[in-house]
Amino acid sequence: MGFSIKDVAEQAGVSVSTVSRAFTRPELVSKATRTKVLRIADDMNFSISRSAMVLKSGRALRVALLMSDHIRLWFSASIIEGLNQVFHANGYDLSIFQISSIEERREFFDMLPIRRNADAVIVASFDVDTEEISQLAKTDVPIIGINCVLPTSGFTAAVNIDDDQGSKLLARHLIGIGHRHIAYIRTDRAVTLHFSVQQRYESFAQACAQAGVELTTIVIAEGEDRIGRAMTELLTLPQMPTAIACQEDGIAIPLMFQLSRNGLRVPYDVSVVGYDDSFYAHDVGLTTVRQDPIAMAKAAAAKTLDLIGNGATDNPFEMFPAQLLVRSSTTEPRTDADRR
Repeated sequence: MGFSIKDVAEQAGVSVSTVSRAFTRPELVSKATRTKVLRIADDMNFSISRSAMVLKSGRALRVALLMSDHIRLWFSASIIEGLNQVFHANGYDLSIFQISSIEERREFFDMLPIRRNADAVIVASFDVDTEEISQLAKTDVPIIGINCVLPTSGFTAAVNIDDDQGSKLLARHLIGIGHRHIAYIRTDRAVTLHFSVQQRYESFAQACAQAGVELTTIVIAEGEDRIGRAMTELLTLPQMPTAIACQEDGIAIPLMFQLSRNGLRVPYDVSVVGYDDSFYAHDVGLTTVRQDPIAMAKAAAAKTLDLIGNGATDNPFEMFPAQLLVRSSTTEPRTDADRR
């Protein structure tokens, strides 16, 4: 025999309406009470149907996540994990939309007001134009950015890693230990969206220019052979750089293995730095900048729920500081005497 909402209320020592609110309007119930009610309901295998929750709340109980990268990648997977931890506990589903072009992005925003199938939109790592933001504003749908360029230009809220600070820390580290011939490897995506990694490159290049340091930029297209293409570009340069900065750890780590296969020792022949502190960065001793996408995603999810429930949130634009982690992949450049 199944349990009813009344049974759950009696067991939890609360009213039936409180049980209902714990499912449909969690922001109106204290965290302790909501946790207790949901635990007891789970023990009793009781649930309020999603359709009933949607009708009662007048909401879709769904948040749309727009991503440009593959879901399997470290950053994307971490963002999804952090968001889901918060949204699932509060009765919200997460719908993921992979956006690979401006046209796909515009189509999404054109259709959203018609479908009305999301209570908020989260955008990870690329821009949204003012026309698209105004479309959302007309339907009272908040838009929240994660690692987006210039988030205050129209987003309702945003969380960002300080890419300017992080890239300058990397550049100053390499310059400070004596490197004057540095290469920067970045991707050239087959779309025209403006990604947050652009800020990393611009800040790194600016720091090098200010120090009078030569910077060689290598641009590689996305694809399974991108590291091989980067290695080819490096080996065909007139002079091998003494240090290589990579847009992300996902480039830096496999590049370290490619360098080794080509007889170049890291860091003795060439220093390598990444960005992210992702999987295996610690294991291979990669000097990098740490960011915590799970923590950023949780903060973005909390702001999203505030905006859905209350129309406002404390500290809507939050900047997470960057942290430089110096490991064994960097050292001072070899002198001519060292090479003999």
